[in-house]
Amino acid sequence: MIKDVKICVVGLGYVGLPLARLFSTRYETVGFDMKKSRVEELMGGHDATFEVDDALLQEAIRENGFRCTASLDEIKDCNVYVVAVPTPVDENNHPDLEPLRRASETVGKVISKGDVVVYESTVYPGVTEEECLPVVERVSGLKFNVDFFAGYSPERINPGDKEHTVEKIRKVTSGSTPETADFVDNLYNSVLINGTHKAPSIRVAEASKIIENSQRDVNIAFMNELAKIFNAMGIDTHDVIEAAASKWNFIKLSPGLVGGHCISVDPYYLIQKAQVYGVLPRVMSDARRLNDGMGAYVAEQVIKCMNKKGGVVKDAKMLILGITFKENCPDIRNTKVVDIYHTFKEYTDNITVYDPWADPDVVRKEYGIEISSTLPAPEAGRHGSFDAAVLAVAHRQFLELDVKGLVREGGVIYDVKGVLDRSVVDGRL
Repeated sequence: MIKDVKICVVGLGYVGLPLARLFSTRYETVGFDMKKSRVEELMGGHDATFEVDDALLQEAIRENGFRCTASLDEIKDCNVYVVAVPTPVDENNHPDLEPLRRASETVGKVISKGDVVVYESTVYPGVTEEECLPVVERVSGLKFNVDFFAGYSPERINPGDKEHTVEKIRKVTSGSTPETADFVDNLYNSVLINGTHKAPSIRVAEASKIIENSQRDVNIAFMNELAKIFNAMGIDTHDVIEAAASKWNFIKLSPGLVGGHCISVDPYYLIQKAQVYGVLPRVMSDARRLNDGMGAYVAEQVIKCMNKKGGVVKDAKMLILGITFKENCPDIRNTKVVDIYHTFKEYTDNITVYDPWADPDVVRKEYGIEISSTLPAPEAGRHGSFDAAVLAVAHRQFLELDVKGLVREGGVIYDVKGVLDRSVVDGRL
């Protein structure tokens, strides 16, 4: 196989950039992205996703020779191409493979005999060999497993997680031939602290990734269903979970909003593919429906709390704290906080969304929602003016915030994340 490795990572988002930076510590590495603005930002030493610390990125550029480009001419001399592009769903929750197809066309334009292409994007079993590699063959004119070879190593990036960073993640690897499988496994092993697990086939590796997120989706859906039951009974769900967690084999999870680009999206890939084989995945489908409805449920619970306290929902002044899909992260992809917003919007236009992490321009473009990056504090000793405040995301800034001081006397505070002092909240998930 290849001796003098030169790597190109295609797609420089939450997955591709950290991986490219890591590979650059050992191999000559080029990052490729179609967005010139993204390339310029990164070559300026800044990562707007905050997945790679600016100092680390600048060191990679300065010391390792790492560079990013939007030009095909600058990646033609690479011999390992790693594809790390998004795999979203459309408005009907059907898999959208177009980003993968476009990335495969890119690879097809530059790949040469003897080269290896490795896919990291989350897909249902079969996509790499049935959908992606035929595109590479068609564009390049080369024959798969004769002129070029392939591998699959599913990403395991957790946006905003500074503990389980890419170099510490144990990666699953696979290859289209035994020799390629060994090459891909050795390649990743050379930069990972905790090594790899070599799967027997690309399809097994694809399947392993998609069930990781599907399992979490189902488990969280169970907790969300419990929250609905116990809320109806007047029992605090978090107290129940703490009590149950005293048993050694209880899996402790919390209810919540399931957004982002992984858990709330990936199960749809397996759900659709299963139906092609005549299998109706009821558990996963029901979990998806339940989790997708939790934003509206939270809003309805807030309205219920307001009614109980004699508040008027119509034209009420509402505050939503956080719009990203998770804490301490600027990622707004598929955030379910927007469902809280839209449910409130049926009753009032006086809605303030405050998030110090999210980019207002990105939120406006994606959701048509205006957000604030600052929050005016009430005068000392006085109550705020909001009729209700919802802590939707547990950003560290919010943990130190006097949420009670933001609402009027008799106003409602609802804690989606269960992190506020219980003496000040009127309800929590």
